[in-house]
Amino acid sequence: MIEGKKVVVVMPAYKAEQTLKQTYKNIPHDIVDDCILVDDASDDRTVELAKNLGVLTFAHAHNLGYGANQKTCYREALKLGADIVIMLHPDYQYEPKLVTPMAAMLASGVYDVALGSRIIGGSPLKGGMPLYKYIFNRILTFTQNILLGAKLSEYHTGYRAFSSKVLENLPLLANSDDFVFDNQILTQAIVFGYHIGEISCPTKYFPEASSISFLRSLKYGIGVLQTSISYRLWKWRIINSRIYEKSGTYRLTPDYYEEHPVEQAEFRQN
Repeated sequence: MIEGKKVVVVMPAYKAEQTLKQTYKNIPHDIVDDCILVDDASDDRTVELAKNLGVLTFAHAHNLGYGANQKTCYREALKLGADIVIMLHPDYQYEPKLVTPMAAMLASGVYDVALGSRIIGGSPLKGGMPLYKYIFNRILTFTQNILLGAKLSEYHTGYRAFSSKVLENLPLLANSDDFVFDNQILTQAIVFGYHIGEISCPTKYFPEASSISFLRSLKYGIGVLQTSISYRLWKWRIINSRIYEKSGTYRLTPDYYEEHPVEQAEFRQN
């Protein structure tokens, strides 16, 4: 715990066999209460290794997508009574030791969401980020800051921390099951008025780390623009959008677990 807050690290995994052990080893277990790994139907030894490490492990029977993986991660973390949930990719691309300052930002009560930014404090190109991804990152971030009226250094980091109230109140179930989920949840946090803080996080790109292709990156970029434009149209009351609904229909609340028990049958606990 930190400041009396229960901290849970969640790891959405897909073929993370080669990097999981190193990632898990560097997690600051002195302040982390539980670690959860959700495997999205990998065909390697990710699940077996996670179990051997003592990680609470869930496995999708079929590949459901990165966004669907996060939904499972957050659902299971909230069921454990987490106050702070930190998403850490098990591919060792982000520094696990930064879990402590990210958790502290939320435990202080100053922020509701914390992001590990690859842009603050140096160039991610030095860490191996492909040039086209860096260019996409800067263009999309600039565009989103204008459309959303925010001032984030980037929207596309996979290193995030959320307070439980954020995960319970945002309509996460309305979001995509694909990569654009990452962008939708940040847009929702801005819409709902939550405070977002950022810290510097070094970038590490290497062959064993997961990375999406150029075409998937392009699809993600189009999804980001669609999310931002839909927000602006929703803000102007031109359209309705269920990802900004403030009703409880799409929330990961305790009521959801009670009303949708069959959903748990889609996953098998290991």
